[in-house]
Amino acid sequence: MQRALELSCNTVFAQLGTDVGEAKLKEQAEKFGFNNFGKGANTNPLDIPTRAKPSLFPGGNDGGQLMRASIGQQSVAATPIEMAMVAAGIANNGKVMKPYVVDELRAQNLSVLEKTQPQVASQAIAPEVAQQLKDMMVGVVANPGATGAPGAIKGVTVGAKTGTAQQGVDNSKPPFAWFVSFAEADGKKVAVAVAIEPDSTGNVERDDIGGGKLAGPIAKAIMEAVVGK
Repeated sequence: MQRALELSCNTVFAQLGTDVGEAKLKEQAEKFGFNNFGKGANTNPLDIPTRAKPSLFPGGNDGGQLMRASIGQQSVAATPIEMAMVAAGIANNGKVMKPYVVDELRAQNLSVLEKTQPQVASQAIAPEVAQQLKDMMVGVVANPGATGAPGAIKGVTVGAKTGTAQQGVDNSKPPFAWFVSFAEADGKKVAVAVAIEPDSTGNVERDDIGGGKLAGPIAKAIMEAVVGK
């Protein structure tokens, strides 16, 4: 699994999804927020306060559909805010936090009127499982030949997962490039999700549209700005 994650090998995770089964996959996805957060979602609509579309892991997947759903294709849908929450949850011992935009409100004299208090949305996975997954994501950046190498920052612990997300069902359009990551250094922590739309890739050849190549350097710049390296 470690090497499969580093190489972003779809066939391994398609088989694992089949072995686990749709019910457990859907249950785990919902613990991270799929089907729960976002305008129009089943429960706990997310208001941050900007509106966010729901991230979905629909049911009714079987056979090849389940394999495609297991790697984030088929009718699975994810927003950048959802995937940033997933990355942050993994780095945060499995606790997914409710997102917010405004940290605090101040009066003209700079006295604090309101202060947002962080709230746990769910304990998506056990702390020991989160640590295992965190270590695996660090390998995606640090180990030789791994797809997340463009996100590496010297002296900083960086974990990531790269991806390309198909558009439509006929695979005739270029994919989205994804880079989901977290970084920690000197007590500073950040989680970042970068998604590049196909129209933004210009004249890049289809085979060169990859999360590491295109989205990785952007995520790295954001993480460096936060952790100060």
